[in-house]
Amino acid sequence: MNFAPLPAVDAAAVPADGLVVDVREADEWTAGHVDGALHVPMSDFVARFGEVTEAVADGRRAYVMCRVGGRSAQVTQYLVQQGIDAVNISGGMLAWEGAGRPMVTETGDPAFVL
Repeated sequence: MNFAPLPAVDAAAVPADGLVVDVREADEWTAGHVDGALHVPMSDFVARFGEVTEAVADGRRAYVMCRVGGRSAQVTQYLVQQGIDAVNISGGMLAWEGAGRPMVTETGDPAFVL
């Protein structure tokens, strides 16, 4: 079987107004995340799929994020199979942090990648 390569983008290339879909678990999200990201943990993804389709209903691209890119690659593949314009953020939150991109917490504590 011939599989198309998974669409991916560097963390530094994600547009500031891009829709980031963070598929990490709650403890990882709490430690630090992209401001305005949609948090749908991979473990809940199928059950909460409607939230993602609603967020991309206007044709927006979904930029899928996890810690290093493994879980987000699986979710990106699933979204692409569903006909959604989705790309995996190469290197995940570690690459995001490494690129100096902003991160936030809900508590106002300094953000970090767990």
